Amino acid sequence: MPNFVSPGVYTIEKDISDYAPSINTSVVGIVGFASKGPTNTPTLITSQTNLLRTFGNPSEYILGQALEGALEILEQTNSLYFVRAVNDSTAFEASAYVSIGSCPAFQVSAPVAAAAPTGFGVGRPLTLRIQVYDNDGIAKYPQNGGEGRDFVIPVGTSTTQVSALQRIVGTGLDTDHLSFYSNGNDCYIVGAYAGSGASITASAFISTAFRSGQAGVVLKPIASVSSAEVGFGASGVFVSSIKAHGSTFYATGANSVAYLVESLYPGAGYNTGVTVNGDPSGNSITVSPIGGQNFTVVVNDQGVAAENYKVNFIDANNFIEDVINVGVENATSDYAKGYLIRSGANATPNKLTDFGGSTRTLFGTNQFRMTSQFTDSRGITTKQDMTSSGGARFLKLVQGTYSMAGGTNGDDIAGADVALIGNASVTPKTGMQSLDDPVLNIGIALIPGIQSQNVQNALVTLAETTQNFLALVAPPVAVGTVQDAIDWTNGKSTSTAGSRTAALNSSYAAVYWPWVKVFSVFDGKDRWYDPTIFAARQMAYTDSVADSWFAPAGFRRGRLTKPTEVEVKLNQGDRDTMYSGGNVVNPIVSFPQQGITIFGQRTTQRSPTALDRINVRRLMIYIRKIILLATQRFVFEPNDEFTWAQVEGVLNPFLDDIRRRRGITEFRVVCDETTNTPLRIDRNEMWTKVLIKPTKTAEILIFEVNLTNQSAQLGSL
Repeated sequence: MPNFVSPGVYTIEKDISDYAPSINTSVVGIVGFASKGPTNTPTLITSQTNLLRTFGNPSEYILGQALEGALEILEQTNSLYFVRAVNDSTAFEASAYVSIGSCPAFQVSAPVAAAAPTGFGVGRPLTLRIQVYDNDGIAKYPQNGGEGRDFVIPVGTSTTQVSALQRIVGTGLDTDHLSFYSNGNDCYIVGAYAGSGASITASAFISTAFRSGQAGVVLKPIASVSSAEVGFGASGVFVSSIKAHGSTFYATGANSVAYLVESLYPGAGYNTGVTVNGDPSGNSITVSPIGGQNFTVVVNDQGVAAENYKVNFIDANNFIEDVINVGVENATSDYAKGYLIRSGANATPNKLTDFGGSTRTLFGTNQFRMTSQFTDSRGITTKQDMTSSGGARFLKLVQGTYSMAGGTNGDDIAGADVALIGNASVTPKTGMQSLDDPVLNIGIALIPGIQSQNVQNALVTLAETTQNFLALVAPPVAVGTVQDAIDWTNGKSTSTAGSRTAALNSSYAAVYWPWVKVFSVFDGKDRWYDPTIFAARQMAYTDSVADSWFAPAGFRRGRLTKPTEVEVKLNQGDRDTMYSGGNVVNPIVSFPQQGITIFGQRTTQRSPTALDRINVRRLMIYIRKIILLATQRFVFEPNDEFTWAQVEGVLNPFLDDIRRRRGITEFRVVCDETTNTPLRIDRNEMWTKVLIKPTKTAEILIFEVNLTNQSAQLGSL
């Protein structure tokens, strides 16, 4: 308490409004395989659309039934964590090698004669007629009968040549088809399209003849080959033209260079293809030029443009690897990552930082080829192939659409157990071990379609260790008869469908059988579904219409509307055997009139206690979580009767609320000197005893019908 020493009015605020919070009891954790999406991390899924967009469509070709199960369960809950397991040795990203090309360009030199008056024709402006062709050979300027657009360079001196070209072509690199570049001395006219199919033509002329000795202008390709230069000299009118083709690198050969675009995560769901109904599937990359060094990279998902990025090879802020990233950490793109690679250096992205300097080191002995064709005023044409080794300029990705292929899921049977079980000793945890996080609040967990004893036992062990969720398991499809299913649960199964040598015995696990038939809209046919899918679905349904301590079984909360058939039809004798005598299989029964129904709610605990029922185990999971959340604030508080009273004050209303909602019939919270002995206080321990009587379910209804004679007095019986 504060000490007040001077006169005045003071206020003190104390918060004594402690109460027990509420949590969602229908959060489901599913571990399994998928064709796309994040790996080894619990991903919150709140709708079926969200699931399909993130992890792809289900298919019988994907090992297990995690996606099928998630879709069904999401019809009853909007809180599901999906953990996509992968075998790292067999999972691969889908990829596409995007060609790198140089844009066709020519250089406009300064005047070549210094003795005569300088300038472009001394009052006679120079005209450049330029045509740009894309990779398909389509001309982009329709002017002058298709010969191209005229750019007039006004009168000026050599010192103003750069500014003159800037005015007529544009100072930026984002003009549609043509752009200008200058390093301060040399001036370049650059076509917007890269690759061997792209080209640019240019003709230079003036309206009147040069005077003898007058300065002229030279057009030449960007590779300095003197014999290829064409220009104006001192011999009168001289009409010349130059045609330059772009060049392309392809990812072939030992020293190849290419741009590798991969899917952000591994999986076959990124492979471009066609679905069974003819719709496009997977991802592709579309490259479109903007002008100069810039181009757009569009990431297409399922045939539709999903992302659009403006990138280039020269600006550190717009380099493609900086825009969409090279991995999953801080990635901008939800679908792709990019690498500029060279054989032998695949793991290290290499950036182009300037037009010529770093390219020589990057590309090594690789060569960009350029074809130039010159026609002089006499009609004589000279064609020359030039090779620029390691010093190519004006690079960009070649336009086109590149299909991604080669992705694999990493769901091979041989490595499935290791991938699903995961590793708890790494950060972050992998596989099912990633469910060991109290922040997730998982209440139900399953790995549908996987009947491996190792995987199921690991899930049950994780449930017992964390005490956070109930693990649902099932015998394999086609295990056989009722006795075969019982033997499997008891660890005596040698069935070819899936053997089990260890009995299941835990209050944190439940077994359901037989499998049920459901029509799959994605495969277009009926398929047998793991019964744990519908067990989890009905638990979520129970929570929505009642509470987690109500039994998720029977005609009120256990009736299944989606399945059309059960794998094995069970009679009364079958159900008696599965559910009694120490056996712990919860039957799914097809009743003639009521339909297919879950007709059991046993855990796999063999000891006859209250925890051999699912409703009690789920009640205890709920109570434990709330107690932990509600009492953490009392850590480091004084261990005296005031804190003890506060603890009781928080827990008593919480338990009374459960009682009123039919979860328990009676309770008592004891936190006083009887539970907190002097020795415990000396150990800095505060003990609280919570006693509850869970509400039992009426699973066996018996009606005693008595026949009496007519003289009997019924009111006295």
